[in-house]
Amino acid sequence: MANIAPKSTGGNSMVMEQISVDKAKEIAKKKGLKPGRVKGTNGIQFTKGSNDRLEIIQWDEFEKTLKQRGLGVFESGGWMKIMKKG
Repeated sequence: MANIAPKSTGGNSMVMEQISVDKAKEIAKKKGLKPGRVKGTNGIQFTKGSNDRLEIIQWDEFEKTLKQRGLGVFESGGWMKIMKKG
């Protein structure tokens, strides 16, 4: 998964906001990231494609997996993380 940078809210907490897959695609494109799956699992994450344990998947498969597993893409300051929806 992509690293997370905290967004200041005046305290030490981090604000992660759920974003659409379209918005995630925009951010991923800017950062050179692609949707990926850990080989042999249904675990998904963003990748630059240089990890042998990951396979690059299509965005429609990525989105389908998010829905099936009740996950969402969350963002803070341009950093994305895949998490369970609240």
